[in-house]
Amino acid sequence: MQGDGEIIGTGLEISMDVRFAVSVQKGKTINWPRGETDTHWFCIGNARPLDQALQHATTEMFQFLQEDFSLTSSEASLLLGQAVEYEIANMFNPAYSVVCKLPKSILSSMFT
Repeated sequence: MQGDGEIIGTGLEISMDVRFAVSVQKGKTINWPRGETDTHWFCIGNARPLDQALQHATTEMFQFLQEDFSLTSSEASLLLGQAVEYEIANMFNPAYSVVCKLPKSILSSMFT
C-alpha cells in the first residue's frame, strides 16, 4: 500500500499470485507500454524530468488512438484535450513514471 507516486520510496508490500494475458501483434511497434483495465486504456511514459515522462505517455496515447481507433490527428488531439487523465506512478526512482489514461466509456460512446 502506498499513495500515488511512491514519493518516499516505501510501501506495504506483500507477495501474491497474479494472472495476466499478453498478446503479441506481429509487425507492430510501440515506444512505451500500453494496457487496459476494466475501465481505461492507458500508456506509460518513463523519463526524467517529469514533463518528459508525461510527454512520452501522451505521445504514445496519441499514436494508440490513431492506430487502433483510426482517429485523425485532430480528433485524437481534441479527445485528449477533453478527456485525458494522468497519474504519477513513480517519483522515487531515478526516472519518473506517468500514466496517461482515457476512460473506455468515452471511446465506446464514439464508436456505437
